[in-house]
Amino acid sequence: MKYFYASDYHLGHFNIIRYTDRPFKSLEQMNKTIIRNHNERIKKEDILFHIGDFCFKNTSNKGEGIRKKSVEWEAQLNGKIIHIMGNHDRNNSTKTIIQRLVIKYGNKRINLVHNPEHCDINYEINFTGHVHNNWEIQRIRKGFDFTDCINVGVDVWNFMPVTFEEINKRYSKWLKQGKYEK
Repeated sequence: MKYFYASDYHLGHFNIIRYTDRPFKSLEQMNKTIIRNHNERIKKEDILFHIGDFCFKNTSNKGEGIRKKSVEWEAQLNGKIIHIMGNHDRNNSTKTIIQRLVIKYGNKRINLVHNPEHCDINYEINFTGHVHNNWEIQRIRKGFDFTDCINVGVDVWNFMPVTFEEINKRYSKWLKQGKYEK
């Protein structure tokens, strides 16, 4: 069993292609790519922590997206999905009650929260989403304390879920490059 992390699938959400300049010609192409990438990486016994904005709300018919429930999308995906609520998940059928989740992995306590504004400096690392392709890693300071927020959104990970080891490799490189404000 492996653990994976991702955010912002936005399955069925047509306008997300335009909003975040996703490289897809159609909604069908985007959905198929994300589902294929997910299933190529995640096996039946694996767990995905999806950190918000899983699918489009199923209440609109205005050409913004596909009216499909979360369970219908999940039926197409391998593994067990643990949903952490994103801003779009309040209006769709995901129905998660988890707003944040703390895990211990790789000797680190990690806060999983969708919106980087809710990153917690009491944790060395936060996995987040919401910002799509605006940034990959960002240091947030409050006084003398700080935390590093790592964007696990699919927009910066080639539209696929990633492992802790892959995230940590990118994070270690970022730390070595000293791209953060000291």
